[in-house]
Amino acid sequence: MEESPHLKEEEQYPSKRPRVDQSLALYNPSAAPGGDDAIRTSSLSHPTMKLTGHKGSIYSLAYSPDGECLVSGSFDMTCLLWNASGSCENFNILEKGHKNAILDVKWSCDSDFVVTASADKNLAWWDATTGMRIKRFIGHEGIVNAVDTLQSSPKLSVSASDDKTARLWDARTKGDVSSFEHDFQCTSVAYSADGNMVYTGGLDNCITAWDVRTQSMSMKMKGHTDTITCLSLHPKGTHLLSNSMDGTLKTWDIRPFVKDGGKRHCKTFEGGTHNAEKGLLNCAWSSDGSMVTGGSADKAVHIWDELSTEELYYLPGHSGCVNSVVFHPKENVIASGSSDKSIYVGELSG
Repeated sequence: MEESPHLKEEEQYPSKRPRVDQSLALYNPSAAPGGDDAIRTSSLSHPTMKLTGHKGSIYSLAYSPDGECLVSGSFDMTCLLWNASGSCENFNILEKGHKNAILDVKWSCDSDFVVTASADKNLAWWDATTGMRIKRFIGHEGIVNAVDTLQSSPKLSVSASDDKTARLWDARTKGDVSSFEHDFQCTSVAYSADGNMVYTGGLDNCITAWDVRTQSMSMKMKGHTDTITCLSLHPKGTHLLSNSMDGTLKTWDIRPFVKDGGKRHCKTFEGGTHNAEKGLLNCAWSSDGSMVTGGSADKAVHIWDELSTEELYYLPGHSGCVNSVVFHPKENVIASGSSDKSIYVGELSG
């Protein structure tokens, strides 16, 4: 890259605040009481930092399971690897692996590999240490919108595409392992914790569960009224979180046997927005499952309490659509990526 990625140091995330007060911006240094002298709650060198280096919109973020690294995927066809602690230095770049925008990125469960989904209809499997592309997954006939990796195996992944299929991939073999055919484009995908089920969402506004062993559809979960843009598995594997263009996030009980006569839709979280760009905005759980978040077109980060569905944090600061927000797996830290080409990493105040 012509310009080395760099970071700007700023101040702390504000405390919980009423939605109506628009003057207290997340990344406004003058708004943060205490500054660097305040009690620190993470390994970050500063309470909030702005990371820059991408030359296009940032579509996806992911923390490695060991909490050591953050990876960002962008419209500029590259991924940047950042240290998750200290000054969050950029230490590697994954490039020359795709010929179009990188739309989604995930880590393998051992934190050694990164898998990317791209608008060039392919996926790439990368060595996170060397930055080299090890393998290219070829088979989709349309844009690959989303990818997920299996928590219990470092070599398995699943993808969702505009070609109306979800495909399973094994980094040890050539071609896809199996494929699930849909009636509509697939925009989101998630693995179950044990790898026996795959969940997909798309233009039909439904979440479809597929049995990997029998290669058949297991069930459909209905409740959203517009395209589902992301699916995320609860840390304990019991529930799914979904984001939709209908402006809501929802949780779903995916355990084999459900109380209340089989009702699987649990809760709805409101406050986030989608816009005419129709971006595939993400959603994510905190490491203990107590909070949820998701991308939003209103240029703000929204974080909700999972139990009460109350909005805990409304954090302005970005100057473009927030496409991805993720929680650190071990610390009280969040990272947000935006169409403004920047990433903010910061502590959540108590």
